[in-house]
Amino acid sequence: MTAYAAPDHIVIGLIASYTQFRLKGLLMNAPTLDIAVTDSVETMEDVRETVDAIDRALVTLLVKRQAMMDAAARIKGQRHLVLDRPRIEDVVSKVLAEAERQGLSAAIAEPVWRTLIDRCIAYEYQSFDALSPGLDKA
Repeated sequence: MTAYAAPDHIVIGLIASYTQFRLKGLLMNAPTLDIAVTDSVETMEDVRETVDAIDRALVTLLVKRQAMMDAAARIKGQRHLVLDRPRIEDVVSKVLAEAERQGLSAAIAEPVWRTLIDRCIAYEYQSFDALSPGLDKA
């Protein structure tokens, strides 16, 4: 069985980004990820271990984001308020600006966040429905 290998341009891009930047304090009061990736990363095992650590930190942050979807469902009070297209574009715009500031490719940032937002909206609908059983789901 052949192991999956990411395309070289993705691996090189990740290594370059993390060599240039340290992931520390991704958000105020967010857990920190103190991983300094330097030119000493020489093997794919080193790369994979670092990516695994980054993935664990991302999961921690996503748990916090999911909790905000629960809060939004509770606070909004009306199901039709869950989908807020102007807010989606505002979030994507802010993410793209931050991505540029930190050196993350927009080709990675935009589709990742649009997918994240889409899944968070779907989750928020489920959360709303669980809080408000029997309400019109229109």
